[in-house]
Amino acid sequence: MPEPVMMPMDMARDPTEWILLYDPDCGFCRWSLGWVLAADRGRRLRPLRLGSPEADELLADLTPEERMASWHLVAPDGRRWSAGYAAPPLLRLLPAGRAPAAALAAAPEITDRVYRWVADHRSKFSKLIPEQGKRRADERIAARR
Repeated sequence: MPEPVMMPMDMARDPTEWILLYDPDCGFCRWSLGWVLAADRGRRLRPLRLGSPEADELLADLTPEERMASWHLVAPDGRRWSAGYAAPPLLRLLPAGRAPAAALAAAPEITDRVYRWVADHRSKFSKLIPEQGKRRADERIAARR
């Protein structure tokens, strides 16, 4: 697994907060994020829309296309993971997530390929999610901003 990118942390931040950057125009992405936030009982995650000024600053080393191609997880100390490589550290933050995180971390390239396949087909997955599910996810996301 590649080492996480270390971001310059000259921005004032909560030292316990993890930032999860997501595509606000993707219904599947919002729905998935809603489930992650529901599982985050410790409230350690803060969702952040890709394309916002703060997101652009956190992802300044990436092209706009790279920013929008996947989700990104930024640790309180500035480490950043993207796409499938973000799944293990994210799961470690959630209750009962350590075992799945270990399994995914054992096969990082496969995890990333599966993530990228899902990301490439997210518009199809979005169509399968009922509007009510997307609305519920949007409410969870709004409550965490």
